[in-house]
Amino acid sequence: MSWTPELEELAQRRAFALKMGGEEKVRRQHEGGKLTVRERIDQLVDPESFREVGGLAGTGQYDADGKLIGVTPSNVIIGRARVGQRPVVVVGDDFTVRGGANDGAVGDKMIFAEVMACDLRLPLVRLVDGTGGGGSVKNIETLGHTLLPKMKIWGFAAQSLQQVPVVALALGSVAGQGAARVSGSHYSVMVRDTSQLFVAGPPVVARIGQKLSKNELGGSHIHTRNGVVDDEAATEAQAFDAARRFLSYLPSSVHELPPRQESQDAAQPQEWLREAIPRDPRKVYKVRPIVETLVDRGSFMEIGRHWGKAIASGLARIDGWPVAIVASNPYHYGGAWDRMTSEKFTRLIDLAQTFHLPVVHMVDIAGFQIGIEAERDGVMRAGVRALTAVAQSTVPWCSVIVRRAFGVAAGGHQNPGRHNFRYAWPSAQWGSLPIEGGLEVAYRAQIESAPDPAAKHAEIEARVRALTSPFRSAEAFVVEDIIDPAQTREALVEFANLAAPLRQAGVHKSGFRP
Repeated sequence: MSWTPELEELAQRRAFALKMGGEEKVRRQHEGGKLTVRERIDQLVDPESFREVGGLAGTGQYDADGKLIGVTPSNVIIGRARVGQRPVVVVGDDFTVRGGANDGAVGDKMIFAEVMACDLRLPLVRLVDGTGGGGSVKNIETLGHTLLPKMKIWGFAAQSLQQVPVVALALGSVAGQGAARVSGSHYSVMVRDTSQLFVAGPPVVARIGQKLSKNELGGSHIHTRNGVVDDEAATEAQAFDAARRFLSYLPSSVHELPPRQESQDAAQPQEWLREAIPRDPRKVYKVRPIVETLVDRGSFMEIGRHWGKAIASGLARIDGWPVAIVASNPYHYGGAWDRMTSEKFTRLIDLAQTFHLPVVHMVDIAGFQIGIEAERDGVMRAGVRALTAVAQSTVPWCSVIVRRAFGVAAGGHQNPGRHNFRYAWPSAQWGSLPIEGGLEVAYRAQIESAPDPAAKHAEIEARVRALTSPFRSAEAFVVEDIIDPAQTREALVEFANLAAPLRQAGVHKSGFRP
């Protein structure tokens, strides 16, 4: 006997799955400026590389004789594919089926994808477009009872974060567990205007008297400024590009090392760095061109540009080796760290630790932010957590002090208990606190009792400043070396090549952070 009837039914079931929520729902998805989940997967992964898992899951409809007449497919699509010729796991919400809300197969398929990524040691890309949680209120009537929230997926999601790179793209309105799946990743992106993220959407929020549109409540202009989401993209295609680029710097799992790529350095001019730092300490400068000059050409991928603005941070390559980059930004609070900057710094160090990336730190830190707003914001707690992250770090570390290094915040410019590479530019200054603020405290009696307090202040400042030259510190071996800024790239290339064989694969476990 032939198996033709079964094979025909198999083909019929696959055809039903490809229709997703039906022509009308697909049309509405496109009219909303969004791709369907299958179109998204096709644009994200290498051509013809997607191998679906669980494509037959869903709810079948049968006639009185038990013959299949239709299938409502599961609104979660999972599978394996390749991105940049490297295997990955992809999980995507299908908004055309019940708006991406829960059905009988959603939870298990999501968990299956998380476990598959961990056990196969493959990066995980989440394409989130819906709640993806316990379902809608309509489920109460369907089930006949309510469900006690238990987030059964979250233990698996936490395991993924410890094992493999996790990228999450918010591609529509995501709420509840869907929002958690976006924020609970190593790298997240929202699409401007067409994606929103919230704990609860506008209908629920209206009950507390706040009548807001989706974008007003949870648009990318909110969540890429508060640190809930890393970056925003103008289109879904740009979001896919960002995901691919992020993954290119990382290993497939913590059990491997970040791959080296051929260096794109084309002898970028370095001499201008000698004039990059203004002699007037009150003047600011742009740090991003400095970073882009020092790393391999075009390799700097900034992450979280719109929040934690006292640093510009992200991933880059030096002589082909992937590294994590932190660079002080004097345009924001003069480079002083506020709470959000401290949190952003900690997040990047955790990423570097998890995936064995050496750290390059371009230092111009005026200390922690001061004043009543900073105190109310709790800058010290976040700052201490950042300092602890540095102290717990084990990856190779290179610091370049380009201008200021003051106060407790600057004390975390590298791990003091390990060997580090450290250089200073001739423009560098450091101390417990800046002279400008310290003179009034240390010499108050002398200044106030002088016939001319202003003249006395200027006299003391000139005397003290004469002792703040970085060369005086170098004489005492307070700093290991002062270099010509134009030779910084050369020093970083040496660091990257010496650090490469020191990287160790495996799971990183940090201790308690206050």
